[in-house]
Amino acid sequence: MDLNEVQAYVQAWLDDVFQTFQRVPGSAVLIRYIRSSYQNDPIRSAIELVLVIFFVRYLLSPSYPTHASNYIKLREDEIDELVSDWEPEPLVAKQTGLEEIETEKIPVLVGPTGPKVKLANGKTVTNLASYNFYNFNASESIKEKAIQTLRTYGVGPCGPPQFYGTQDVHMQTEADIASFLGTQSAIVYAHAFSTITSVIPCFCKRGDVIVADRMVNYSIRKGLEASRSTIRWYKHNDMADLERVMKKVAEEQAKRKILTRRFIVTEGIFEMVGDCSDLPRLIELKEKYKFRLALDETNSFGVLGRNGRGLTEAQNVDAEVVDVIVGSLTGPLCAAGGFCAGSIDVVRHQRINALAYTYSAALPAMSAVTASETLNVLQCNPDILTQCRENIAAMRAQLDPRSDWVMCTSDVENPVMLLVFKPEVIQSRRLSIEDQERLFLDCVEEALANGVMITRLKTKPLISSLGPNDTDVDIRPALKVCITSGLSKKEIEKAGVTIRHAITKVVTRKTSRQGALTG
Repeated sequence: MDLNEVQAYVQAWLDDVFQTFQRVPGSAVLIRYIRSSYQNDPIRSAIELVLVIFFVRYLLSPSYPTHASNYIKLREDEIDELVSDWEPEPLVAKQTGLEEIETEKIPVLVGPTGPKVKLANGKTVTNLASYNFYNFNASESIKEKAIQTLRTYGVGPCGPPQFYGTQDVHMQTEADIASFLGTQSAIVYAHAFSTITSVIPCFCKRGDVIVADRMVNYSIRKGLEASRSTIRWYKHNDMADLERVMKKVAEEQAKRKILTRRFIVTEGIFEMVGDCSDLPRLIELKEKYKFRLALDETNSFGVLGRNGRGLTEAQNVDAEVVDVIVGSLTGPLCAAGGFCAGSIDVVRHQRINALAYTYSAALPAMSAVTASETLNVLQCNPDILTQCRENIAAMRAQLDPRSDWVMCTSDVENPVMLLVFKPEVIQSRRLSIEDQERLFLDCVEEALANGVMITRLKTKPLISSLGPNDTDVDIRPALKVCITSGLSKKEIEKAGVTIRHAITKVVTRKTSRQGALTG
């Protein structure tokens, strides 16, 4: 049989197969689809053919065991014994003795929060433990606006943003924040804590490099952990050390010829220290070494600057040169939730990729409107901030220079005053970290007994998975005194005297006890 006969035979066989296939119901549709597909996109037809062959092979393949060949089958009594011996790890770490004591003595408020609050025991005290810096809680116009919004929109949107949860008031609040800060756009989150925790892993992934201040707060640390990026730490507020780390990162990547996203992550006002970042220097370094800057203004938004725009306004820096600005709508704004401001691309990226935004119910309309209203008050009435700063100065005059035991580490415009023991006091009395925490807890109780409610700095355990340098952070125990413009200067001074006397009484009482024990 020659070649021509073979070709004729194969052609005849194919014609017979094709005619037989055409008798099958629906075959004409399939043939028309294949011809159309091959004509328009032959590569797709080839891929589909491979998938069909793989599917047929998968169906015809034999089953296989899911366990290894050395699998040992346990008896019922052995299984019961293993189950009874197993102890799950606790979801929450056991409270320390100090935490148990503090939990038992937490004061319970009756009624709304304000400069003066009533406790469950019937006593009225001066409230210096609240972030109600401008007493917006007592504003009748803001209350009325919130009530109207509640009646119009209900309690909550009952749905996530972008998926039937976004309301017109959310869009308006985002526009108000962007306009207030001077950025291109902004996005509102339902929870302040999870804002920065979600923003960081939204932009930074495995292999990227983040250079962070050692004293950043717990929510930032959770965001760093979630990003799985390479974390490099620099000494707190040390710009020379920051440049050293950034230069080293740039040299390493240039040598290895790799290019990744590189971020600086820091705070406007540091929650655990109270001081401010050097923003102009940060901008200079980020542009020099080609980094991006993520600035957490949770504690500085609504506080610093002439109108409360934050660190950018206070240090005369254009907000648009900061790549990512994160802030809170709680505290001084008396609302809820958080926000992230930046360029249009930065905001648009978060609407799909930020976990806390996509997988969380939208912010209640009442909170969104409250945030817009308080921003408007700050913008139109900057005298509110001036009055609060005068009260800050009055309190500092009573505590920092006059007290022999404590000093204030907070910025002069920070309404949250952190009071730590002076180094010479710690050294002379050999106070451990636990000793300092117990003394400050006693100071809180003594001040409350004399009609002034304050609190102390409470921090979460550091995250060891972020690297060995993370355990080197020296977090000092501190008293926290929150100033408000809702009190007069005379009331602030009186409260300052009460706090100073409480500290003196507690410290000297401990000293006398130690002397008695020694004798």
